[in-house]
Amino acid sequence: VQLQASGGGFVQPGDSLRTSCAASDRTFSSGAMGWFRQAPGKEREFVAAIRWPNGAIYYSDSAKGRFTLSRDNAKNTVFLQMNSLKPEDTAVYYCTGRLNWHVHYYNPSNYYSWGQGTLVTVSS
Repeated sequence: VQLQASGGGFVQPGDSLRTSCAASDRTFSSGAMGWFRQAPGKEREFVAAIRWPNGAIYYSDSAKGRFTLSRDNAKNTVFLQMNSLKPEDTAVYYCTGRLNWHVHYYNPSNYYSWGQGTLVTVSS
């Protein structure tokens, strides 16, 4: 399976941005898809994930209230709508997926497929 991410860019603090990630097939239809991010010099951290079979969505504390993850079932695609962006949101955003749900969905080590990453820069 291939994951194709898009939608990053350069925005000012307070602006919004939407990233998308399309899976090439329905490999993750029994598992999960999600987003992680990695800022320069930092470890990859969890942003949001969706448990595909039931649509349950999970967010990091930093994403709650500002980011919204959604999906298009027919297109095997997830979207991350990011509002009220802050400079500390600057990072490369990676989409990912796994075949089945894992209780530690927030740990990047539990994911096996990764997209190429899309850069989000928030700066004035």
